[in-house]
Amino acid sequence: MSSFEWNKIIGSVLTAMIVAMVAGILSTFMVHPERLEKQAYVPPGAEAGAKAPTETAAAAAAGPEPIGPLMAKADPKKGEQVAKVCLQCHTFQKGEANKIGPNLFGVVADEQIASVSGYTFSPALLKHKDEKWDPEKLNVWLFKPQEFAQGTKMTFAGLPKAQDRADVIAYLESLK
Repeated sequence: MSSFEWNKIIGSVLTAMIVAMVAGILSTFMVHPERLEKQAYVPPGAEAGAKAPTETAAAAAAGPEPIGPLMAKADPKKGEQVAKVCLQCHTFQKGEANKIGPNLFGVVADEQIASVSGYTFSPALLKHKDEKWDPEKLNVWLFKPQEFAQGTKMTFAGLPKAQDRADVIAYLESLK
């Protein structure tokens, strides 16, 4: 191939890139998207009456609502169903081996935070090792684990519904 052929190929590629760049710039000037007042599609698992992003952000910044009043009507059976999302990383029955996360049998009863034998906890959770799990601490943990112990190995995003958290806590309390 002669150098003239290479020049034509390189020139064509550069021209195509310039046309694409100019088209992108022009399209940003021509199209001005508007935010919808109500979501057109609600993903599975999200509430149908989802709050606006600013409301959700404000609620998340304030932290989880107190769990005490919800514990009175918490259902351990429902908590067991909600906790099925945890089964990929945790086990719940006495004597079962740790998985990616520790076995959670009896974690609320007697154990201190980050004290399950045979499991290596992150330094973020080890900072709380002198504390015990109680419903309020579990509420914060289940709401957003990264806020309770920033840098924890647990990548779970959390349970946004307060009643779901109360049910899971009731389920964990029943495992004695």
